[in-house]
Amino acid sequence: MESGVLATAGAELYWQAQGEGPAVVLAHGIGGNHAIWYRQLDALSRSNRVIAFDHRGFGLSRDIDGRGRDAFVDDLTALLDHLGETKVALVGQSMGAGTCIGFAHRAPDRVAALAVCDSLHGIEESAGVKAIMDAARAKTADLSQIERVLGAGAPRELAVLYRQIASFNAVDRHSLTGKFAARPAADLGGKGFPILFLCGFDDILFPVEAMRLVQDEVPGSFLVEINDAGHSAFLEQPVQFNDTILSLLQMAGHVGQSGPAHSNAAGYVPVGGAA
Repeated sequence: MESGVLATAGAELYWQAQGEGPAVVLAHGIGGNHAIWYRQLDALSRSNRVIAFDHRGFGLSRDIDGRGRDAFVDDLTALLDHLGETKVALVGQSMGAGTCIGFAHRAPDRVAALAVCDSLHGIEESAGVKAIMDAARAKTADLSQIERVLGAGAPRELAVLYRQIASFNAVDRHSLTGKFAARPAADLGGKGFPILFLCGFDDILFPVEAMRLVQDEVPGSFLVEINDAGHSAFLEQPVQFNDTILSLLQMAGHVGQSGPAHSNAAGYVPVGGAA
């Protein structure tokens, strides 16, 4: 595993990279940092170089000039330039999806595939979507972070680990500065790369009904809904989440010489393989 800290405009950005092959970037949500992806790293790094980083103000990164979300796309651009990555697949969870969407608008030629996970950050809300989201925002405003991000069936130890990982962040949803520039959903389409919308069926922050409406506005995109998962499908149902991302990478032809990692499910045997 490689790791380092990049000094960029007004920030210090921590990053880790694991595996070899075409790069996949994991952009975490507001309660996470690079460590939150522990259930994805092994599966996704079998045929790809997986890059996990801390947004400024999170984990081991520092937001020196206090720009917060205003600088997230600049930061990602600087990091990929530093790492020599000209074309990457982007996997954005919640807040991180806003970073990935902003980068995709800015530099579509550098994007091999885009996964928007449990998020509508960076997307302008139509009237129908806004009605759903306004109701969700009112319903969840006074909930604790754990109640917001984990489904009701999530094991207690997962909640404990989530709190521990989040404790290393200097900012939270109340103190994070800046905002994402929002553009119509349709603007994402037609850029030459596949777009996946993925959501936990029980997500209370970004309800599946809103995700369906937005995905329908993006030409050439598709939607995967994961049962028995709330806002953190990648943590709550990692096998389904990882297999979906692996399928996206295969669809985009964005896999290394070792070939696509067809599945990470226990007991899976490829067609024609021996048990």
